[in-house]
Amino acid sequence: MTLVSAAQTSLRWNSPNTNASVPPRTAAGAYPVQVPGSLSATPYRAATEQPLPAGFDVRLFEAMAQQLVANQRIPGLAMAIVHDGRVLSARGYGVTDVNAAEPVDAHTVFRLASLSKAFAGTMAGLLVNDGTLRWDSKLTQYMPNFQLSDPNAARQVTVADLLSHRVGLPHNTYDRDLEKYVDYRTLTQRLSSTPLQCAPGTCYSYQNIAFSLIGDIVFAATGDFYSQEVQRRLFKPLGMNDASIGLDGIEGSSRWARPHVRRGAGWMSVMPKPTYYQVAPAAGVNASASDMAQWLLAHTGHRPDVLPAPLLATLHQPLVDTPSETRGSAWRRERVGSAGYALGWRVYDYAGNRLVFHGGAVQGYRGVVAMLPGRDLGVAMMWNSESALPSGLLPTILDRAIGIQSQPWLDVDFDDPTLYAQLRGTSTVPGSHTDDESVDQPGSTSSKATAAPF
Repeated sequence: MTLVSAAQTSLRWNSPNTNASVPPRTAAGAYPVQVPGSLSATPYRAATEQPLPAGFDVRLFEAMAQQLVANQRIPGLAMAIVHDGRVLSARGYGVTDVNAAEPVDAHTVFRLASLSKAFAGTMAGLLVNDGTLRWDSKLTQYMPNFQLSDPNAARQVTVADLLSHRVGLPHNTYDRDLEKYVDYRTLTQRLSSTPLQCAPGTCYSYQNIAFSLIGDIVFAATGDFYSQEVQRRLFKPLGMNDASIGLDGIEGSSRWARPHVRRGAGWMSVMPKPTYYQVAPAAGVNASASDMAQWLLAHTGHRPDVLPAPLLATLHQPLVDTPSETRGSAWRRERVGSAGYALGWRVYDYAGNRLVFHGGAVQGYRGVVAMLPGRDLGVAMMWNSESALPSGLLPTILDRAIGIQSQPWLDVDFDDPTLYAQLRGTSTVPGSHTDDESVDQPGSTSSKATAAPF
């Protein structure tokens, strides 16, 4: 079964909770789609892709990454950059553990936290493409015992609602309890007594536990566990040979980065917390820079044998406004004009350019993934500490890619005078960035965690 190809080129929404490019649901809760199982979308690739500016030099970004790990400002970092179907860089920097200084390389595995959500959306999309699922399939079709405080609302929740955080629950429902090691199944049962803040499909409210019900749907639809399906349909065909799901997966890796938390002025390595691994679709994937390079190539349209362009158009199509995203970190406040959530991805208007993005954070790990479809560029960064410092490298790269005057997003000093001179000559001199903000900020409800994997 094919999907309609139609994805938007502009990110302008007409109301706080709806997207003009996607028709509203009917009274019965179904999407008025043209092809069974699909959502309306416009062509994935821009009509005319723009080349990268002449000053876009990957060596500069690699040098910046190296300076970030200098003197253990952060323990370790991995970065992948792809463009026009080619891997420009996939490298590691720093060490996997401050107590055992093994270098991070392209195959060192990091915990992805909420970068995992894009894998869940993509996995569901493959099943929709097969005709196994529909985006407007009801959750109760696969989980008859699923309940919300409003029985009618429970019957209206769709696959697309789960993946775009439109279930209607309060932000980050029961994440705090998950942090206290309450098991996933108990927490999903508690959803039946949680007051709703809106009807399903009508407002955005970020979730980890409810989002992960997509794993139960995958199992019901295929007869295989979610982790097995992701391995079979995504990791293996894309050549993501270091990737895995779960705590056993990362600890069984031949080389993996230990999480680090602050200890005085330095860093202390700890063991990965198992809590958010319980919600594998929301936060369970582990991967290396090499893996993320392949993931970026696939999501920038260069692996149509695995992810066809019409499917990518649908996955990257925003379904609901997320206006709070324009008021987050310094680069969002300065660059992001509008923001929405798609199917496991965030979509921003970044200085007039379409940006497909997600951030992730759990104890001891942070990460970001971003793509500029109009430039055919993808960037992924993961680091094994709770520092916000590396997040400034992403807008530095994006500004250079679209050829605009760069802000001092990144606080690094360059030892190489040649590189420093190059940066000065192209208006990307690093300055001071004092915002101590994580890659994605949690909200504030009584049932949410203070360090949710956003």
